[in-house]
Amino acid sequence: MNEDRLTALALGFLRGRGSNARTILGLAGPPGAGKSTLARHLVTEVERAEGHGTAAYVPLDGFHLSGAQLDRLGLTRRKGAPATFDAHGYVALLRRIADDRFRDIYVPDFDRTLDEPVAARHVVRPHTRLVITEGNYLASADAPWPDARRLLHELWYVHTDDDVREERLLRRHRDGGRDEATARHWVTGNDHPNGEYVKPGRALCTRTVSGAGLPPVPDRGSVL
Repeated sequence: MNEDRLTALALGFLRGRGSNARTILGLAGPPGAGKSTLARHLVTEVERAEGHGTAAYVPLDGFHLSGAQLDRLGLTRRKGAPATFDAHGYVALLRRIADDRFRDIYVPDFDRTLDEPVAARHVVRPHTRLVITEGNYLASADAPWPDARRLLHELWYVHTDDDVREERLLRRHRDGGRDEATARHWVTGNDHPNGEYVKPGRALCTRTVSGAGLPPVPDRGSVL
């Protein structure tokens, strides 16, 4: 199965020469591709094999600008676009994760119920050896995303057919309280252009993996 193969690849980072080092694996891809589902699945399976805290989840979603900042910048209607993230703050966190093996490192996330980023939902422990980070724009050629990419051991592109992604996104927006017409408008006017912006980055990724047929995991809220 696809997820078993991907779990084996992730576990391979923790075995053999240099296995005590900390490895950061990135997952890129357009909205609705299954990045967060795959990331949380891999963390769960690595911890099942190697022990609690050996893997950690670091979502780009946690660096989404708050509603107050989006209002200030006039970007509320573009929520999820590259300019609506604190990209430099995300890169700074990745640098700390790569360099600091002596302290707990707290990681923010996005809460869809609150529709806001929240602090310290996740943690990278000193004994964490595999960090899985995911977000739409990790393969972008625009600054500062290449700085983030240089901190990654590998970057996987998560591919899912556009019609499947669209249905996932519509369901996500409906579950978030939007009516059918508003959900469709948001997908076509916002999610679609964001996804098209992401797709060229596939060529910069280490490998392409499938985001279809992944096992369900508890969803703590993702704007992307």
